[in-house]
Amino acid sequence: MYYVVTGAAGFIGSNLVKALNQQGISNILAVDNLTRADKFRNLVDCDIEDYLDKQDFLDKLEGGDFAGSLEAVLHQGACSNTMEQDGRYMMANNYRYSLSLLDSCQDEDVPFLYASSAAVYGAGRVFRESRECEAPLNVYGYSKFLFDQVVRRRLADASAQIAGFRYFNVYGPNEAHKGRMASVAYHHFNQYRATGKVSLFEGSGGFSAGEQQRDFVSVEDVVRVNLYFLEHPDLSGIFNLGTGRAQPFNDIAVTVVNACRRAENKPALTLGEMHVQKIVEYVPFPDALKGRYQSFTEADIGALRDAGYDAPMLDVAAGVGRYCERLLAGP
Repeated sequence: MYYVVTGAAGFIGSNLVKALNQQGISNILAVDNLTRADKFRNLVDCDIEDYLDKQDFLDKLEGGDFAGSLEAVLHQGACSNTMEQDGRYMMANNYRYSLSLLDSCQDEDVPFLYASSAAVYGAGRVFRESRECEAPLNVYGYSKFLFDQVVRRRLADASAQIAGFRYFNVYGPNEAHKGRMASVAYHHFNQYRATGKVSLFEGSGGFSAGEQQRDFVSVEDVVRVNLYFLEHPDLSGIFNLGTGRAQPFNDIAVTVVNACRRAENKPALTLGEMHVQKIVEYVPFPDALKGRYQSFTEADIGALRDAGYDAPMLDVAAGVGRYCERLLAGP
């Protein structure tokens, strides 16, 4: 019996594979698209049973090759580029692919855990798993939104667990391959190490420079929530997965800079001191993001808590600080 992890060589997928290994699970079928081959590095320290290309896996699944041989599917594979303009590709990759997996899992009574996104909420100010709060700003958000609507319609008659997680701003190890779509924590770390400075956006959306706020969540917490639901197959639904607390981008910058300074045996600085020393600088808000940018996100995690998940979530100081220590330690 296989545990299938799609997007297994990606950011969250590879962290899930590693966490399954730590629980003694290695009968894992890793599914991904290695057109960008450098992602393989994320699986080097993992134990898997087999690897299949995404399309090969889908063909075999729909052909019945895996009938009776799947323990659970953790579906993390998706195009997560919020700037992607090819709507046909986005819908085929994020919507149709997910729908095929859902159908197969329901036919076989297999638990299906999948990645949704806070992008479904768009520019709203209420982030609750409710239709009136949802208005995506881009085709990425729409692809996730549309699949969530299918799930909602099917939950009442589901034959096995269906659990979707609306990830907020996730950061952590194994995201280097994401390029410009990697977390702000990752980019700030590399900026500071290369130039001694970090750059944030000037004010936008009613917020002053660097004070745009997001719900930044560590991949450690994302993995823990996925494993909790895997251990509780009676739990189904769509759940926000964030910390429940919005924090400004300036907090990320301060945490990253001070983590690096600590490694250099230098004293910590306040944000004001970083401004004076021109360590933290602000750049014009990009035209390409105007009208497509979430200046504020904060997960309502009431549904997650009601499902019994009561572990505390890492805040920026703890989570990003720990992430920087990992980056400083090297590969």
